[in-house]
Amino acid sequence: MRTQQISANRFSRAGRGLSPRPASTCGQTAFAFWMLILVLATGWSLPVGADEAVPADAAPRWWKGNLHTHTLWSDGDDFPEMVAEWYRTRGYHFLALSDHNVLAVGNRWMAEQTVRKRGGDEVVDKYLARFGPAWVERRGEGEKAAIRLKPLAEFRCLVEERGRFLMIPAEEISDRAEGKPVHINASNIVEPIQPVGGGTVVEAIQGNLRAVRDQAERAGQEIIAHLNHPNFGYAVTPADLAQATLEQHFEVFNGHPGVNQQGDDKHPSVEMSWDIANTIRLDELHAAPLFGIATDDSHNYHSHPGEPKASRPGRGWVFVRATHLTPEHIVRALKHGDFYASSGVSLREVVFDESAQTLRLQIEPAGDATYTTHFIASFAATDDQPARIGVEVAASAGLTASYRLTGEELYVRARVTSSEPPADPVWKGQRAEAWTQPVGWRAELAGDQ
Repeated sequence: MRTQQISANRFSRAGRGLSPRPASTCGQTAFAFWMLILVLATGWSLPVGADEAVPADAAPRWWKGNLHTHTLWSDGDDFPEMVAEWYRTRGYHFLALSDHNVLAVGNRWMAEQTVRKRGGDEVVDKYLARFGPAWVERRGEGEKAAIRLKPLAEFRCLVEERGRFLMIPAEEISDRAEGKPVHINASNIVEPIQPVGGGTVVEAIQGNLRAVRDQAERAGQEIIAHLNHPNFGYAVTPADLAQATLEQHFEVFNGHPGVNQQGDDKHPSVEMSWDIANTIRLDELHAAPLFGIATDDSHNYHSHPGEPKASRPGRGWVFVRATHLTPEHIVRALKHGDFYASSGVSLREVVFDESAQTLRLQIEPAGDATYTTHFIASFAATDDQPARIGVEVAASAGLTASYRLTGEELYVRARVTSSEPPADPVWKGQRAEAWTQPVGWRAELAGDQ
């Protein structure tokens, strides 16, 4: 699960029909240039520790982030700066604002009465209190009063911190097929990607993923796509997840209360769908499995715990292991499966020893919580029995756990369950959890080559 280094882009963006890439931090390039001139001309150097946010000998570490978030740019109820501040001040390291079929660029005004209808009468006052009248742009009076929605390129300068907090441009590509919602998030994009549709759900997924891939190739930029909330409207079946083999990531946990996370008597839970799809992929299609992401899908920032239909922030996230907090390093680690998903459990260590075929975990304790690690695997069909899907092959209590594959498993993954609920439960009886990625499957695919 080591991050593969990818060569720098050698192609001109302007020559390939794309807009110039926005700077990830304001003035960073110019600052670095003049600092270099100063050092070369005078021999002056930074004091020890002054550049500690980006150490020269950076080692891999965990970065916490959310890849599915909404603002007033689509159907959220708060300003994007306010949403970014929520995450920045609560220990997150990166955030993707992924509004529906739009990238936060250009000049957009919203009627103040619409803003208040969505977020409540205090939403504008909160915005003014945090950023002040010199920042908040307003025009008109009465029914014609409007507030400007700031684009990402404009407000990111206020919230990003080098080595501590990063904004990633994103979009929720919101499509439909067979009368069902098909939503895919694309993170670190350059331009909006319009839904392409399709005759079937699988065709729509594959078509939109090709559109994401095409933009990445044209831009020479690392972009990652993941399928959102498959049980929303019960739109994406486990068979669809399996057949859409261009898809490598999906939401194993989504914090929105309306996405049928647990399934029902006719539909499997999202987690079971994960195992069904990965079993089909490895046993029948000889394709790589899906990696599981956890997200908020947050829309509501002014509601209170106990409101059952609110989609609040802070319910699902990923911890990504990378050396640097840049879009490229975060995306590469996600692509390689070097991350885990969480709804409230933190892990100190996740290691898969390829030579020993052993998955090891170490859990970060929190308060009085106790933990159980469940190792889950699937097995290929044989002449004597059908495939066994999502079988718990071992379980252990405590802060450390390990499982050694026997060689019969298609893969193994771990789910760590806390004795305590998450900070803001989505359903009654929910427990905080963490999900690691399936491992041990590479040898299975190598045997097919």
